Amino acid sequence: MVNTAELQNSNSPNQGAIPRVLLVGYNGANNTGSEARLLSIIKDIQNLLGSHVQITVPTLNEENLRRYLDEDEYLHIAPIPSIFFFAIDKLVKEHDLVLLVEGSCYMDTWTSALLWAFLWATRSAHQHGVPCLAYAVDAGELSSLNRWLVKREASKTNLIITRTKHAQRRLEKIGVTAPLISTADCAFTFSPEPEDRDFLNKIWPETVEGVVGLAVVDFSLWPVVIRPWGRKENLYKWPYYFSSSRERMNTRESLVKGWASIADQIVEKHSQNVALICMEALDQSLARDILQELKNKGSCRVISSNDYNASQMTSMLSQLDLLVTSRYHSAVLSLRNCVPQIAVGHDPRLTSLYHDLHLYQDYFLRHDAPNLWEDLSSKIDLLLDSDNLQEDILKQGLKGQMNLSQMNREILGEFLKQKISMRI
Repeated sequence: MVNTAELQNSNSPNQGAIPRVLLVGYNGANNTGSEARLLSIIKDIQNLLGSHVQITVPTLNEENLRRYLDEDEYLHIAPIPSIFFFAIDKLVKEHDLVLLVEGSCYMDTWTSALLWAFLWATRSAHQHGVPCLAYAVDAGELSSLNRWLVKREASKTNLIITRTKHAQRRLEKIGVTAPLISTADCAFTFSPEPEDRDFLNKIWPETVEGVVGLAVVDFSLWPVVIRPWGRKENLYKWPYYFSSSRERMNTRESLVKGWASIADQIVEKHSQNVALICMEALDQSLARDILQELKNKGSCRVISSNDYNASQMTSMLSQLDLLVTSRYHSAVLSLRNCVPQIAVGHDPRLTSLYHDLHLYQDYFLRHDAPNLWEDLSSKIDLLLDSDNLQEDILKQGLKGQMNLSQMNREILGEFLKQKISMRI
């Protein structure tokens, strides 16, 4: 543990104060990956600064966040409005350290609004003299405007830890001048609670034949756009609306039919059950439509983060016979048990991870590939018909990612020694 006495400045009027840490991220969205990251990061901070460290978690979704985060005298939940600039600036000013904890930090795939929130927190920290660290984050596609904003504002960060080498290179290419270090995602150190170790069998005891997980994403919803008004069915949280067009509706219909065909093939050809996995509550609508399209509904089930916490979802992922995923964190959390996997990717996060795991060439498929469903079907057959085909590469990848992930706490500890004494 970092000695907090060593962090204190003897000339500071706040000598003896407990550090106050602000965690800025995608908190409270019923997203398994964000939940696992947040809990791991809180644990890192408490291990370094002690259980009495003051931690604040801002959120747009207070009710959801309280499902898995217990507030007490040391851990605080801070609701913020949709128009967040003033609230974030006020919170930053009240704290001694800002951590950007959202994995999808420097990208606008989902919405520019999230990116701007993280950049605004960085800008506020810089203006108020508060140390700011981006903690094991990613970088991806950006518009011309957002590339310029990232170059200008992210360069004001005291330290950026990226979770892949590719993310570090992207930020360097954009021209970000902040110190950059590449490690791995915080969620690699997350593990289920002991009572959840056999979770899949508990909730689905008929799975003796085995289970293949399909972690699906409705690409057609994104990006979320900012509008003063729009259709009620497209509203995420005012003023943020999901994208909508005839082309997007056709894309969604293709996803439903394609995934349903894959699920039926798994049941009929391999006699396996299929879990339609929703790593975020927003995935549920697509998963339910896929279920309705299936011929073999009795062998399939929707398993959602809206119903189960990160510990339970991680346990479930670790018990799969095969994972086919469009979600980054299902790949990460299942790797702990070396579950064979195939990616159907739609943004740079899975691309980067699969490069680092040396799975990209053989087991990565783009979501818009012309022969996607045929190629995916062949790869599923290959992995289900071959014992331990990926075992060695998964074990090697897990070892490397775990070692890198454990470096995050070490880097944070050194950062605290250097920076926190400036504020307390």
